[in-house]
Amino acid sequence: MSSRPFVGPPPARRFLVAACFATFACSASQVAAQELSDLQVDEPVETVEPDNRVTGGKLLLTAGVSQIEGAGGGGLTPWALIGGYGESGQFGASAYYTRVDVDDYSLDSYGALVGIHDRVELSVSRQVFDTEVVGAALGLGRGFEIRQDTLGVKVKLFGDAILEQDRWLPQVSLGVQRKRNDRGALVRAIGADSDSGTDVYLSATKLYLSQGVLVNGTLRYTEANQFGILGFGGDRRDGHSLQFEGSVAYLLNRTLAVGAEYRTKPDNLNIATEDDAWDVFLAWTPNRHVALTVAYVDLGNIVIRDRQRGVYASLQVGF
Repeated sequence: MSSRPFVGPPPARRFLVAACFATFACSASQVAAQELSDLQVDEPVETVEPDNRVTGGKLLLTAGVSQIEGAGGGGLTPWALIGGYGESGQFGASAYYTRVDVDDYSLDSYGALVGIHDRVELSVSRQVFDTEVVGAALGLGRGFEIRQDTLGVKVKLFGDAILEQDRWLPQVSLGVQRKRNDRGALVRAIGADSDSGTDVYLSATKLYLSQGVLVNGTLRYTEANQFGILGFGGDRRDGHSLQFEGSVAYLLNRTLAVGAEYRTKPDNLNIATEDDAWDVFLAWTPNRHVALTVAYVDLGNIVIRDRQRGVYASLQVGF
């Protein structure tokens, strides 16, 4: 056996071996990276997105409730907001029933509306006015009723009351309500010119989210007596006049709001002075499908009875 000590490979051979190992490591890392890339491309992780294309999406309370003539807004006044909770590209709808009990009369109102792409609102409603004991005093019979049907359309012109918080500009909408009641002979006998008429209104609404306050103003071009229930035009003054309607609401939390409304009315009939109407209300919306409103309301003088005050309650269901 040789006793010569072990001598490693010469420097050139050591360099060649190291280069081979480096090349192998580099190739292995490239193969691993390519396999990982292929795995990510060929086997993606699927995610499921919610489908909000049909119905959606506004904040609670911002769809308003149905006012007594069927438009989306407050109890007495329409808002510029489109009824229902559908946003752009979506549909919303609701149906409602409202009962107003004042000193000598009662009023039932019910109907439905559809909001289309948060741009157009279509509504239909019926108001049933019960004269109760006053009907008997006038020789019409106790519980004599006057019915009125209203068809409405509202179109958003510009602005967004909710999303455009960095701008002072309100949302503005134009609306039309075509009304007709079933007591033509009666309303003409008390001095009205017609049993049908058309209201045109322009509403501006702004929601101040940081303060939790909603403000609305409406200009209505109308000749309706007591919302049209006592006909249109009159023996004191005939033709349309411009009336103001306003409302303000304070959001106590995301489901509860308090507020007040005021609505001026034309004074067309000699039989009695027609006063303005106002209310204070509490609205509760636990979810997007149900809204309940209660209010104290003053409708002013109606025909031969002074200052009609009482309670207002409304239930609305929809999406």
